[in-house]
Amino acid sequence: MKSRFFLASALLLAGCQITNTTNTVEEQTNTTNKNEEASVQVPAASAQEETTKPVAIEKVIVATPQDQDDVWKRITMQLTADIPENKRVKYYRNWYLRYPGHLKTVAGRAEPFLYYITEEIEKRNLPLELALLPIVESSFDQFAYSHGRAAGLWQIIPDTGRRFGLEQNWWYDGRRDVVESTQAALDLLEYLNRKFDGDWLHALAAYNTGEGRVFRAIRKNKAAGKPTDFWSLDLPKETSGYVPKLLAVADVIKNQKKYGITIPAIPNEPAVELVKPDTQMDLAMAASYAGMKLKDLQNLNPAYNHWATSPDGPNHLLLPIDKVDHFNSQFASNGRQGMKVVRYKVKSGDTLSVLAQKHKTTTKQIQRANNMSGSNIRVGRHILIPVAMQDGESISAQLAARTQKSHGSGYRTTYVVKSGDSLWTIARSEKVSIDQITKWNGLSKNKPLRIGQKLTLWKNSATGGVIRTVYYKVRSGDNLSAIAQRYKVKVSDLVKWNQISGQKYLKPGQKLKLYVDVTKVSV
Repeated sequence: MKSRFFLASALLLAGCQITNTTNTVEEQTNTTNKNEEASVQVPAASAQEETTKPVAIEKVIVATPQDQDDVWKRITMQLTADIPENKRVKYYRNWYLRYPGHLKTVAGRAEPFLYYITEEIEKRNLPLELALLPIVESSFDQFAYSHGRAAGLWQIIPDTGRRFGLEQNWWYDGRRDVVESTQAALDLLEYLNRKFDGDWLHALAAYNTGEGRVFRAIRKNKAAGKPTDFWSLDLPKETSGYVPKLLAVADVIKNQKKYGITIPAIPNEPAVELVKPDTQMDLAMAASYAGMKLKDLQNLNPAYNHWATSPDGPNHLLLPIDKVDHFNSQFASNGRQGMKVVRYKVKSGDTLSVLAQKHKTTTKQIQRANNMSGSNIRVGRHILIPVAMQDGESISAQLAARTQKSHGSGYRTTYVVKSGDSLWTIARSEKVSIDQITKWNGLSKNKPLRIGQKLTLWKNSATGGVIRTVYYKVRSGDNLSAIAQRYKVKVSDLVKWNQISGQKYLKPGQKLKLYVDVTKVSV
């Protein structure tokens, strides 16, 4: 499946290795014969007999990529793309070299998943450059969510996810499922590679901006008599930088010694294993069975939106290798119980929807637990309600906070509608478009806004930097001006992000949310 573009360097490298190995063996043989002649004096007949004996040649064992201790080495040994020396590649290479801490952060996030991704790419005989794509897409943040509604390590948008078999519902978003999204992303990349006749640069550009946009750019160049290679195409600014960024990060990781940086090693062995309880699982209960913290379980299974796996599946879980046996043992000894259920006495005013909202579950879940086909419940009767072992609100809040992390140069903020506001005035003041506001919030342009209504807005860094969400705990003596100066942000933005009055005193222990450009300040 690898194209000629990616194979050329590999074939040349293989030829050089064979030649070097042959020369080394010949040199060793010649040296051995000379040493024997110099150190041993024998009659002519004996010498003739000695030279006719076969010479023992030591077998040279060359370590394969799969034999390496570090997954990064396994990947870089198989990188074959030519790295052009143009200004776009240089720009991104210089950025990664200027901020080496970013790749260290990426390595920490990638550690549980990189071995699995690498294995799957090798199984399909795809270019190993693709194993580095989540660095460009999400910085290996499994909770990443972009202003274009793309989610997960591979930044897949909703329609594309459904097209490639990723379920998305109240309980579960397959775009954030590391296993399922990896399979879908590789399926998509293989499809695009076929569509563009094996040209991986075109396929990668299409992964970013859509195949239709790339085909239009190719047709336009053909009509004008211009070259149709990636570097010659008129593509959106983001896409024009997307492929060079991947090539740049591949170059930096492959040549760490040359560029004077060190990326933390990742063991070349499985870090996680997929278990299938075949029943809906309360995540806190699953964490207890595995003997691990709930937050750590969620980090490995970011697809689950709430406190439990999906009732209709999927309900598989990624667990650390060393926790699997403990989980299986505890799960079996507890009768394969996956949910906690309480017996509730129906009160006046109760409805299934009210009870579902109160207990952070769904009407369908309550109906399932009680074998109900309708929604009628009677006061004084008892019903069973599945509930979370831990506070579901805190879990949802944690997931919501994680999904607010930046993708590229974008970050999410909230705007509260004031008297006199309209879509036009908000778009103008916040430097976004009306179409963006309506898309992000599912609004109609003709429907009036309500005072106090909260709108989600995605903002871009004016400097094109990399924005991260930072939660700052106020200390004694802090004030808005000092905090803003420390993190290179505006006081007015601090006030807006946290919906506080500019005149209000800060309290020690109070938490503030900031969107910080990591290219300007270390966080």
